[in-house]
Amino acid sequence: MTRKVTEVTDLKNNGRSATSWQRVTAAFTTWRTRRHEHAPPTGDTESPASEPVPGANTLWRMRTTVKDEPGSLAALCTALAGHRVDILSLQTHPLAEGTVDEFLLRAPGELPASGIATAVRTAGGTDTWIERADAHDLVDAPTRILGLAARTALDAAELPLALRQLLGRCTIRSQPARAGGGRASGGVPVEGALDDTVMRLRAPEGGVITVERPYLPFTPTEFARARALVELDSRLGPRLPHGRDVLTLAEGSDITVRRADTRDLEAARAMHERCSDRTLRLRYHGPVGDADRYLNHLLSPRFGRTLAVQTASGRLVGLGHLLWDGDETEVAVIVEDAWQRRGVGGELLARLVAMAAEGGCRSVYAVTQASNTGMVAAMRGLGLPLDYQVEEGTLVITARLGESVSSGAGELGSASAS
Repeated sequence: MTRKVTEVTDLKNNGRSATSWQRVTAAFTTWRTRRHEHAPPTGDTESPASEPVPGANTLWRMRTTVKDEPGSLAALCTALAGHRVDILSLQTHPLAEGTVDEFLLRAPGELPASGIATAVRTAGGTDTWIERADAHDLVDAPTRILGLAARTALDAAELPLALRQLLGRCTIRSQPARAGGGRASGGVPVEGALDDTVMRLRAPEGGVITVERPYLPFTPTEFARARALVELDSRLGPRLPHGRDVLTLAEGSDITVRRADTRDLEAARAMHERCSDRTLRLRYHGPVGDADRYLNHLLSPRFGRTLAVQTASGRLVGLGHLLWDGDETEVAVIVEDAWQRRGVGGELLARLVAMAAEGGCRSVYAVTQASNTGMVAAMRGLGLPLDYQVEEGTLVITARLGESVSSGAGELGSASAS
């Protein structure tokens, strides 16, 4: 159940009495609201830390604004040196009102973020922001951006992840082009628009990609880099990795697992025709006749990744979706009735979760009905810590990801890649 699906259903049922689908939507909205109400405040940039270890160092990312005049940066560097803080990298962004300096710092473990911020403020820095960094931040900016560009070039679904890794903690939403061929540009020029903490970019297919980072304004340099990644995506057109795995089920049947996109739309609709009403309701939580309406959105690489399961004859019998839902990630699976209870759903789910972990996601969630014992069992089979939220029969299961995530469910027998 994605945000897009919710919006379509709300429009359809406007003015009518509540349906089971609307109750599911309301319950999911309640869960999202409660979840975000308990999120840490965006203004709290000092990450919680364990007890300091004598002699240990801590990496920090810091941004501050200094006056654009001789000696300003030197005074700042001198202040940091006075606290035994090493400057590992520095980028400057000249603006009309001053110069924004971005630092990667290595500081003594006992020196808190507040101590660094105080030293910077005393030296003339303003609008200072600081947060913990890690070893990935040691890679220089050009190398990191080239790596993100290479990933985007190989896979259209990588664009949202690449933008998130480029810009840090942010919320990315894609608004598709209007139905009937209209372009959902919303007044956004071809070159995009930057407004402090919000940037809007024209998506390759005609929609709009909106990136928000309330806790830290975007710099013109960040905007230019993000725009370049979107332009690369646009020039390369639709593309998917060509790899596929051939798996053997316990009873001897072979299936193929591969990536899918909107070119699989007709095959997915045909699978819907073979699914029972119960299977479609458990997956889409709404009127069975509406299931096909969401496939174009679900199969689009712009909104996530899709895995397809094919039989030896080429028939599509299962779909698994990994959906970028703002700053969260949803997993969803459907397997046609004749292929259920063979481990196919568990295999899809394990692969989706492995892709989420590879993409840097800290958790994934699945929205289902409390009576869907198959999905509950598949989530438990991941071997990950799970959180459960139940609202009026709607069950939201959140899995917290870690290094133990594997790429397969381990139930299907042998596999070969091609």
